[in-house]
Amino acid sequence: MQTILTGFYSLETYEKADSGSFIAHIKLNEDHDIFKGHFPGNPVTPGVCMMQIVKELTEEFTGKKLFLKSASNVKFMAIINPFETPDLKLQLDITETDDGVKVKNTTSFGETIALKMLAHYNTLSS
Repeated sequence: MQTILTGFYSLETYEKADSGSFIAHIKLNEDHDIFKGHFPGNPVTPGVCMMQIVKELTEEFTGKKLFLKSASNVKFMAIINPFETPDLKLQLDITETDDGVKVKNTTSFGETIALKMLAHYNTLSS
């Protein structure tokens, strides 16, 4: 998997549920340079990085190169500190349509929901 977030996270496991949803378990790299600047002494996972992870996992699961067309209902509901909660669970409900790919995402750690979002991606030609 090619990623612009090289070394930021690792995909530990994933499975496709009977419903067609994908459940991915990732681990954040607490030593990544992003956390040195966001924020020194109090690391927080940037929301834009979480949105990029959703895109990259969707590309992995669909086998398509994607470009974000729109995102709605983006709700950052909890701070993701890579030292306290590096293990994240992402549920991706992926629907492929004639005009691209729609993804409904819920990201959580433990019982805490950290991110909810609905994204629409265009498919790029290889």
